[in-house]
Amino acid sequence: MVSSPVRPTGTVPVDPQQDGSNSPSAGSPRAEALSPELSGADSGAKGLARLPLPPGPLFGTDGIRGKAGDLLTAPLAMDIGYWAGQVMQANGLANGPIILGQDSRTSGHMLASALSAGLTAAGLDVWHIGLCPTPAVAYLAESCQALGGIMISASHNPPADNGIKFFGGDGTKLASPVQKAIEAALRGQLTGLEATTAWGQCYYRPELVNRYASFLHEPLQPDLNLTGMKVVLDMAWGSATRLAEQVFLEAGAEVIALHGAPDGDRINVDCGSTHLEPLKAAIALHQADLGFAFDGDADRVMAVDAQGRVVDGDYILYFWGKRLHEQGRLPNHTVISTVMANLGFERAWEKLGGILVRTSVGDQHVYSEMVSRGAKLGGEQSGHILCHHYSLTGDGILTALHLAALVQTLGGSLAALVDDSFTTYPQKLQNVQVTDRDRRLNWQDCAPVCQAVTAAEQAMGSEGRVLVRPSGTEPVLRVMVEAIDGGLVDRWTQHIVQAVTQHLAA
Repeated sequence: MVSSPVRPTGTVPVDPQQDGSNSPSAGSPRAEALSPELSGADSGAKGLARLPLPPGPLFGTDGIRGKAGDLLTAPLAMDIGYWAGQVMQANGLANGPIILGQDSRTSGHMLASALSAGLTAAGLDVWHIGLCPTPAVAYLAESCQALGGIMISASHNPPADNGIKFFGGDGTKLASPVQKAIEAALRGQLTGLEATTAWGQCYYRPELVNRYASFLHEPLQPDLNLTGMKVVLDMAWGSATRLAEQVFLEAGAEVIALHGAPDGDRINVDCGSTHLEPLKAAIALHQADLGFAFDGDADRVMAVDAQGRVVDGDYILYFWGKRLHEQGRLPNHTVISTVMANLGFERAWEKLGGILVRTSVGDQHVYSEMVSRGAKLGGEQSGHILCHHYSLTGDGILTALHLAALVQTLGGSLAALVDDSFTTYPQKLQNVQVTDRDRRLNWQDCAPVCQAVTAAEQAMGSEGRVLVRPSGTEPVLRVMVEAIDGGLVDRWTQHIVQAVTQHLAA
């Protein structure tokens, strides 16, 4: 634990180019401290001029996200910084700075400057760490005894998008009541906030990321040794470019780097965790043992074995969970995942005597259920893994390092682990655009769509399942069908999508 923060002497100008880059919750204990009273009018809190806001909620499943320059403008970011600073101070258990990081998107510079202006206007110091993975912000918020952290990123989204994610001083995602209070303040509906007469300062602190790099290695020392392992890393032109190659080289691995420089105009474009073809091709070309692909902010990871097979979050949870189970370190033999977890994974985990608990999609739901049940391992099929033995938030680089170390410890290969695990059930996910928000959110009120879902469920029985859910970030309804037989998957996906298209999308 780092000692209590001490304000640096002298203001250090924010210069994102100094590090050579292109880049300048549920469960939080402090959530219970805030009880905002919402009203239809501003109670008199004084700050920045009110800006018009969209009618729908600003906060989605992973903070505030939208197109830079459209929803996420500099004036709005400054407002967000100011009111978030006010609310977090009113609800805070510490008197520290705000840790501010970002991925490589070109709009990140603008948003970082505007957020810093708002936060310092609210009387807070900002420690801007520049280009970094999202989990670095979470780790430093906790270890530096900060008031909280903010990450500027749109994760796996395309370059034109950006987002603002909040963390509490304990390193977890900012709890829903606090997020709602920030939004209420932005809309002039939060009572009890007073204007500050103190001004904060912004300090450029990229050296703090080195503390996070050391933290990644610590749990595996002194036995971590990846000598002889050839690893391909796809860093998606994003946050992973700051540390991923360095961390694996320090562990002794031979590294082939893909998309390994920060590039805000190409982040996630045909690469990274959502586009695995470049990684597969590089593994084959270099005859590598395995490879890892990160998303734009490096809080999730997907792996590929030497045979080109995708090792997603389900497999990672299985491998890591089995190892922890064998070591007696998995409470109640329980793993937490989401409704997207594959049935093949669930059946295989149950054969080991394990219990799989499913939540709604979103790492905040996984985290909340882990806290509620005292579970130590959870995550999502998309590669967002939380292991509370080591971290309180999803961390792609940490997960990749632990999986590589597990392969090395067992003396085999990732391909061998896959061979000895399970076969996934065929699964198909199709997005249907439903622009009407009420129809999208209340799709269960549409009788023809419900009838189509019921028909599919009855036909597949225990050998399949259907999941229909509105996206938290896009105007689409996601239809997922999974079954032991691929023909059934195609047939019933088409049937349900047709009903959604005819009765909701029209």
